[in-house]
Amino acid sequence: MIWQVIVFYVYILKCSDGKFYTGFSSDLKKRLTDHKSGNVESTKNKKPLKLIYYEAYINKINALNREKFLKTTKGKSQLKKQIGILQNGV
Repeated sequence: MIWQVIVFYVYILKCSDGKFYTGFSSDLKKRLTDHKSGNVESTKNKKPLKLIYYEAYINKINALNREKFLKTTKGKSQLKKQIGILQNGV
């Protein structure tokens, strides 16, 4: 029996305006292509974009909950401590 695992990603992009975009996808490579091609409304005018962080999950609900949390003030603060993106200006 062959098992196919679907992986869900939560990712952070740094935008050209210095702000950060947090997103979710089951196909990170395609989603990044969509962002960089201008096919995502939220980021089409903020190029160039740089992927600075991502997390992978095998449970979709866990990934969506993490994305939601990272968009909160507490989540941004935790991420800042975890990887230093806001302090160090990655």
